[in-house]
Amino acid sequence: MSDRIFGGFGLALAIFYIWAASIIPDSFMVDVIGPRTFPYIVGGVLGLCSLIFILRPDSEPDWPHFRELLEIGMAAAVMLLYGWMLPEFGFLISTVFATAYLTWRLGTTPLMSLVTGALTSVGIYVVFHLILGLSLAKGPFGF
Repeated sequence: MSDRIFGGFGLALAIFYIWAASIIPDSFMVDVIGPRTFPYIVGGVLGLCSLIFILRPDSEPDWPHFRELLEIGMAAAVMLLYGWMLPEFGFLISTVFATAYLTWRLGTTPLMSLVTGALTSVGIYVVFHLILGLSLAKGPFGF
């Protein structure tokens, strides 16, 4: 029963997400793909996955214990904090700390988490900003 409730919620979210993507205005620089394509893909995948939960529910779902739920809640809080930090501290700094925390909670040592966060942040910056020319949030240092 809980899988079907979860699937129904996910399906409703997918429908809302696709509707919200459909009202994204075109920019003055329209390319072949357009600004709605990626949100349509995300909404479509979410909808398909939700239908699987509705049509093939698990007969005995395993619910996480309180400690695991707390870990999930903390990861969600870090992602919300990351979104808040982006305009203030920029992409590079925010991504280092968010990635470092999440990799630390996945089991790496604190030092390796910082290294992973730094490498991930710089790698994404190079690919998306320097190579693809996309705009990322600028921090107090201008990058």
